[in-house]
Amino acid sequence: MSGGGGNSSAPGRFADYFVISGLDTDTGLEPDELSALCEYIRASRDRDGLGRFQSSAPEGENFEQTPLRRTFKSKVLARYPENVEWNAFDQDAVGMLCMPKGLSFKTQADGRNPQFHSFIITREDGSRTFGFALTFFEEVTSKQICSAMQTLYHMHNAEYDIIHMSATNGSTVSTNCTEDLNDSSVTKLQRFNSYDITRDTLYVSKCICLIAPMSFMTACKKVLGQLHQAVTSPQPPPLPLESYIYNILYEVPLPPAGRSLKFSGVYEPIICQRPSTNELPLFDFPVKEVFELLGVENVIQLFTCALLEFQILLYSQHYQRLMTVAETVTGLMFPFQWQHVYVPILPASLLHFLDAPVPYLMGLHSNGLDDRSKLELPQECSVPCPPLPQANLCFVDIDNHFIELPEDLPQFPNKLEFIQEVSEVLVSVGIPPEGNLHCSESVSKLKNLKTADLVSDKKNGNLAGSPLKTYELLKENETLARIQALVRRTGVSLEKVEVKEETPSKKDSKFQCNEEELQIHQLNIHIREVFANRFTQMFADYEVFVIQPSQDKESWFTNREQMQNYDKASFLSDQPEPYLPFLSRFLETQMFASFIDNKIMCHDDDDKHPVLRVFDARVDKIRLLNVRTPTLRTSMYQKCTAFEEAVKAIELRLSKIDHTAIHPHLLDMKIGQGKYEPGFFPKLQSDVLSAGPATNKWTKRNAPAQWRRKDRQKQHTEHLRLDNDQREKYIQEARNLGSSIRQPKLSNLSPSVIAQTNWKFVEGLLKECRNKTKRMLVEKMGREAVELGHGEVSITGVEENTLIASLCDLLERIWSHGLLVKQGKSALWSHLLHYQENRRRMNVGSLSHTELFLESERRKSDPNPVMAPLKISLVQDMLHIQNIGEIKTDVGKARAWVRLSMEKKLLSRHLKQLLLDHELTKKLYKRYAFLRCDDEKEQFLYHLLSFNAVDYFCFTNVFTTIMMPYHILIVASKKLGGSMFTANPWICISGEMGETGVLQVPRNILEMTYECQNLGKLTTVQIGHDNSGLYAKWLVEYVMIRNEITGHTYKFPCGRWLGKGMDDGSLERVLVGDLLTSTPDTEERPCRTPPLQHSPGMIRRLVAISPNSRPKLNTGQIQEAIGEAVNGIVKHFHKPEKERGSLTLLLCGECGLVAALEQVFQHGFKSPRLFKSIFIWDFIEKAQAHYTALNLSDAALAEDWQKRVCIFSRFIAAINSTPRNIGKDGKFQMFVCLGARDHHLHHWIALLADCPIIAQMYEETALIKDHTLVNSLIRVLQTLQEFNITLESSLIKGINI
Repeated sequence: MSGGGGNSSAPGRFADYFVISGLDTDTGLEPDELSALCEYIRASRDRDGLGRFQSSAPEGENFEQTPLRRTFKSKVLARYPENVEWNAFDQDAVGMLCMPKGLSFKTQADGRNPQFHSFIITREDGSRTFGFALTFFEEVTSKQICSAMQTLYHMHNAEYDIIHMSATNGSTVSTNCTEDLNDSSVTKLQRFNSYDITRDTLYVSKCICLIAPMSFMTACKKVLGQLHQAVTSPQPPPLPLESYIYNILYEVPLPPAGRSLKFSGVYEPIICQRPSTNELPLFDFPVKEVFELLGVENVIQLFTCALLEFQILLYSQHYQRLMTVAETVTGLMFPFQWQHVYVPILPASLLHFLDAPVPYLMGLHSNGLDDRSKLELPQECSVPCPPLPQANLCFVDIDNHFIELPEDLPQFPNKLEFIQEVSEVLVSVGIPPEGNLHCSESVSKLKNLKTADLVSDKKNGNLAGSPLKTYELLKENETLARIQALVRRTGVSLEKVEVKEETPSKKDSKFQCNEEELQIHQLNIHIREVFANRFTQMFADYEVFVIQPSQDKESWFTNREQMQNYDKASFLSDQPEPYLPFLSRFLETQMFASFIDNKIMCHDDDDKHPVLRVFDARVDKIRLLNVRTPTLRTSMYQKCTAFEEAVKAIELRLSKIDHTAIHPHLLDMKIGQGKYEPGFFPKLQSDVLSAGPATNKWTKRNAPAQWRRKDRQKQHTEHLRLDNDQREKYIQEARNLGSSIRQPKLSNLSPSVIAQTNWKFVEGLLKECRNKTKRMLVEKMGREAVELGHGEVSITGVEENTLIASLCDLLERIWSHGLLVKQGKSALWSHLLHYQENRRRMNVGSLSHTELFLESERRKSDPNPVMAPLKISLVQDMLHIQNIGEIKTDVGKARAWVRLSMEKKLLSRHLKQLLLDHELTKKLYKRYAFLRCDDEKEQFLYHLLSFNAVDYFCFTNVFTTIMMPYHILIVASKKLGGSMFTANPWICISGEMGETGVLQVPRNILEMTYECQNLGKLTTVQIGHDNSGLYAKWLVEYVMIRNEITGHTYKFPCGRWLGKGMDDGSLERVLVGDLLTSTPDTEERPCRTPPLQHSPGMIRRLVAISPNSRPKLNTGQIQEAIGEAVNGIVKHFHKPEKERGSLTLLLCGECGLVAALEQVFQHGFKSPRLFKSIFIWDFIEKAQAHYTALNLSDAALAEDWQKRVCIFSRFIAAINSTPRNIGKDGKFQMFVCLGARDHHLHHWIALLADCPIIAQMYEETALIKDHTLVNSLIRVLQTLQEFNITLESSLIKGINI
């Protein structure tokens, strides 16, 4: 991150080295082999791609450049001082990064504007040094160098003449005309672009550079710019250049934290300021430029890639752009830091780094001529072709406003709202959210295009002086257009944001810098605060999920790789579901692990890493405000509000300079030294620059008495722990936000005041509990609650996870109030552990007896097969939580226990039982604690009791990977020889999150417990047997399954035979069940499975042997049943996804679509004779045989009708060929489900109604023969056309369509 670097033992110097790089006239021109090699590889690749057209081209000629375009070795010509002990000089690194492409030559005909860029040198220990380089051109005075360049041109032109002659004399392919013309034109251009020693002036690049411990980019740029101005201006500078360089190296100090510094350049003063220890770290690169270059959406995508530690390759022809984008992206990560390879400017000699199989952030320089399609990246094809996006690489073409994203990149949380907030900040200073630079327009033109011009340009449809219309900024950008629509719904508009017109840069009398610099500072801090606020909101509670090591620091550090340092499962369980794709991956990154490691390793504030200290202070502030004015923890977007304070701090430092460094002065130079020659950077006198002052006669001036007094005054206000003033300020902010709880002055701590304050706090907690329970109930009831007048539309739609996390926060605050001694990070879990220990002492052995009862297996011969009741036990629920290995922290365990209790509808009851232990409560809490205020405690428990009115699955849906025990009870009929059953039964349980697979059931056991990974809400049970033995006939009444942790019990009615020759001949059936709703029970009675009369009735077939035994319905009742079944499915799809129930139940349940259509086809069905059962499937098969026998090629038949018949026959054949033994009714169920899924059902009903087979199998009064009723049925079924029905795998297993 920017701003770091430098050894702690180093003196506070502004700069460590001044370096000059360029042409060494003694060694002459040396080709840069590395750059030449890169050119050769690139040209070879091009030649391989075009070889079939240019076979006559000589080997290597394509990569030959004119001598002026070639690169030559540069060298470090001088450095001052020679070395400093705290920052050893790395000559190779500085040489490569000062002039990454080596020396370049130009003539008077070429542009020779000086270019500034910065760079970073990362040491082996991870610390960083910052470099700032200004490259300019000087006239070559060495005749040997000029002659060498002339000679190179003669050789180059002679080679081209030979090539041109051979190309024109040789035979050429007609298809190569265009290439020949282009080649000859290039040749002429290269001949004309030559160097003639008699008429041209030769210039060579030279670089002056500052190496500094901190990244004061703007100040260093000004220092170098003024030094260059001094050597190019006609008038000599006021003092020799040595005086200014000596001053910056030895006499200008680093500004202390929270201070501003003014020092003298050659022509004008230079200002720099450093943030205090409670502000964001130093960052001095213009964020504005990054958003202009890339646009908001691209920056957010790049930022997301960096956070998830993808490989990132930046690409630009400007070195400084590479550095600015890289530093901005890493700087916006606060409080996290990039932990991997970081090379913003990649020298030519290090191109092999791009093949590294590790995360990296690198910058690659382009020459401005290369097309992206010709750039070969690691793992891409070697033949020139359009590059495909790589799985882990993010490629950013900065100059062309283009980004290639890696595959499967999750969205940053609240991405649209985040882009909206950043866009508002940018628009307020006249920067369009999509950026200023586009592929089709040149950079220079757009640089001159000002927002004020757009505003006043009537051709754009704007009146002069009116605010910039949002449409102009958002058109042709889908994401920003979606943001605009989102914002309109919230009542805010970008159009309301006023645009500040740009004005020429001028110095504000109030501030010591010009207005442009001030705006850059203001925008930088505003954008950075917006980004930092995202992490402060997302990780406000991160501290409670940190797993503190049990051993000493050294042991922990040694075994760090094997240790888990963060309770990820519990943290993620509190997060809104849309956040999870990003957060689950972010928690696995190295930067997050390092952040948590830093947290663990610091025992107190003094040990803390500065970045961690700043972040923790912000988190503490949020917590303090939330305690005073409890805001509901939601996934709703919360904008940044802290930027104004940060802007004011910068403005204060820039308006009143804290320190002025000593002015440059004449040095003790020998007579005749320091000669000045315009246009040439002089050879500096090393004897005066190689060492600093021998005494402190200059540095003593750095600390006058007033300066020391300021230090003492500021020391007490700049530390990050909340002192009294800050605490009072935050309390005042809380009051302004509407809190009714007043904080008394700390000087007035009389018992009556303490009692009154605590009483108000207790009242506030109770009020918050009432509001939270109402809010959660309204959310759970959804839109129905709004229609009943219990809430507003804006209330609903809040994530259930965040609502429950908010309730957990409230419970923790209640259990923390009036605590005598805090033990652990969770007061609630600490209380529960004390209670568990008390119960263990009192009831040794009782739990094991209960467990034995629950695990006992009920044999088939047992009378009255009813599932044993699940005992209510607070301690047992605690044990379930303690056995979950994924939960590591006390806070996580407390929250999991609350979720489990809510799902079991036992939260109020458990907490009441916990608080009935009055002796324990007195032992743990002071008299005024909330938990010892009887009336408020009763009201609190009463409010929690209201949660029992709704069904929560907040434990099951969050802990998806834990093992769950399922208790299974199969109730078989004792009648009709059921006790003689000899086959081997099996069962397969399916839920929303998975299925068990086939479980073999021992023949003599009908009750067992099976443990498997959480299945979620149960939906279906497949049950069957292998048809072995003498009596392989089994009559199953129903199956009951209970989750032994959550207590959810499901009943799956059957009432059918399983056996060949019985019923419909099925050996397996798919049973669809539903959750049993428990009846209101008294507090004293144990929770048990409700009696059978309260469970869903088995209307379809109770113990029916033939289909004719079911109750007969008239046509009106059947039509009503069809309407209700279809209406249920329609309502299912119109509900928000979170509120939808089981679609399988609506299709195959007792009142589902399959049952309703069974009634349609059963009506008027002719009675079977001689005890032979006839099923609906028999009729469907005969209809298929009839249609198959028809000649479908008959021209008289409609094409659509023929197509429907083909589809109908194909589906029937596929269902009949399934390897499953599902019986005829099972096949009919599959027929209806597939027809509904593929939108064929209404066509099939029409085909069956038109089939002549009806006359044989149905009476005249049958519904299926009534054309009016059939047409009505078809119209009802057509309403399912618009829905995308997805079937559970258990319903269509074995079907391949």
